[in-house]
Amino acid sequence: MTKPHEPVFPADAMHRKTLIVFLDCGDTLINEGTEIKDENEVVLQAELIPGAGETVRTLAESGYTLALVADGQAQSFKNILTENGIYDYFDTMIYSETIKVSKPDRRMFKAAVGALDLTEADYGRIVMVGNNLSRDVKGANALGITSVFLAWTPRYPHTPNDDSERPDYVIHEPLELLELAERLNAEAEKRYAANIF
Repeated sequence: MTKPHEPVFPADAMHRKTLIVFLDCGDTLINEGTEIKDENEVVLQAELIPGAGETVRTLAESGYTLALVADGQAQSFKNILTENGIYDYFDTMIYSETIKVSKPDRRMFKAAVGALDLTEADYGRIVMVGNNLSRDVKGANALGITSVFLAWTPRYPHTPNDDSERPDYVIHEPLELLELAERLNAEAEKRYAANIF
C-alpha cells in the first residue's frame, strides 16, 4: 500500500541510497507504554522513543528509502506517526491489518518489497529494524534480509530462542541506526557495483 508524499529534502540529498530500510513501529519508533487506545484498540496517541523522530527524518533526508512494516491497524499508525510528524517520511507502509497476516510471515516483507518495486534480487540491500526477535528478526532472517534488533524495551525478550531469531546487528537506541545504516549502505554499494547481490 503505497501513498503519495512529498517531504522536503535538501537538494544534495536527493541521491537515493542503495540500502533500503524497513522499520517496525511499536517499541521501535513509538513507546508502546505511552499508547492511548480507543474501545476498538485503535491507538489514538503515543510518544516517540527518544531519538526515533530524528532518526527517521535524518534517514529520509539522507536519501534512504523507508518502509514501515508493522503489525497492527492502519488507523493506529496514521494517528501516531502523523501526530509525531514522521508519517510522510515513509515511501510505503505495510500493515498486518491490510495484509491479513502478521510478522514473521514472509508476506509482510514481500508486500513491502513489492510496493517499492523491488524483487528478491534486492533482499541483500534491505535491512529490517525491529524490537521483536520472534517477529521482526525471524521474519527478516528467513528471507535473507539483514536483521537489526533494537534492544530498547524490557517488554520483549532480548535473548533469541534459536538461530532463526539471532539478529545480524543489535542496537540499543534509535539514533545508533544512523551510523549503522551508513556502514551497511557503503557495503551494499560495493556489492551493487560488483553485481554480487
